[in-house]
Amino acid sequence: MFSNLMGGIYWVISQILLFWHGVWDRIMPEGRVLGTNWQWILAIVFLVVTVRIVLFPIFVKQIKSQRAMQALQPKMKELQEKHKGDRETMQKELMELYRSEKVNPLMGCLPMFLQIPVFLGLFHVLKHLDPKNVNVKTLYGWTVEQFDSAADARLLGSPIPAKFSSTVAELARLDADGITVKVVAAVLVIIMMVTTYLTSRQMIRKTGWSEDPQQRMIQRLMLYGIPLSLLVSGWAFPIGVILYWVTNNLISLGQQAWVLHKYPPPLQAGKNGAAKPGGDKAGSGKPTLGKLGKTASNGKSTSLTKRPASGEGRANGTAPAGTSSGSRGLAPRPGAKPVKPKKSGTPPRQQSS
Repeated sequence: MFSNLMGGIYWVISQILLFWHGVWDRIMPEGRVLGTNWQWILAIVFLVVTVRIVLFPIFVKQIKSQRAMQALQPKMKELQEKHKGDRETMQKELMELYRSEKVNPLMGCLPMFLQIPVFLGLFHVLKHLDPKNVNVKTLYGWTVEQFDSAADARLLGSPIPAKFSSTVAELARLDADGITVKVVAAVLVIIMMVTTYLTSRQMIRKTGWSEDPQQRMIQRLMLYGIPLSLLVSGWAFPIGVILYWVTNNLISLGQQAWVLHKYPPPLQAGKNGAAKPGGDKAGSGKPTLGKLGKTASNGKSTSLTKRPASGEGRANGTAPAGTSSGSRGLAPRPGAKPVKPKKSGTPPRQQSS
């Protein structure tokens, strides 16, 4: 059953690829420009466009799910503080919270998971573009002419079925230069890693890090783990597959920028009570200076009071309200004469001897 399912996916990917190749083959003349068969390169690019259009409603649901997760972060933080040290109970309470609020934490990864079959389908199709393998030329709806044309298609002089790890025999069958293939594949792998990192970073900067440890772990995996894994696995990807991945990342960057601009993340309260966007550094707890107060180095707030009027509160030697008794303004100057009390209209009563 699994083989039948994957066979169906290979057929669908092949038909979309062949459709767009036919469109661009009628628009653009035959031949190579800059060592590139643009009919097949644009067919791969528009395969990505087709998949992104189909998955766009799911992408919108992904954004809504992330907004819902942000709204739940205060409650999630309360549960973490309440069950600190009891991870099992905390996870049960979090799952119950997700169920009661009808939030699926895995929705954020759903578009990526749905694109995996497309990636695997294109990988399989390009991997079998071997001119010497006559048994697979007519699989998945291809004709022999289409198969041979795709096997000979090139990007900057490198065949799209070639890999960085292609053997000498494989390169000979594709009539390819090993150095050219390695340079083109290496540059594409680097671009693939950078754009993969940027797509995750763009989302996290706007939505912020999740308070849920499980969600935060998924965010870290998306941000750092996947780009680093591409450094290891990218050497085995056909050039056409890497081109698909890079194109997908570039479209994701534009799509996410538009959606995040149209539906910005809600403001969250920072530690100092100030509102901040989900991914900004506001609310980091750093001391701030207000209009009527300043923050000392120990984090305590001291009030700025008005200076007393001339002579006010000095006649009796007491400090005016709101000021410290040790203030410099009340200390006598060196050599100053003591202030004598004013004479009142009633003479002081004599003490009897």
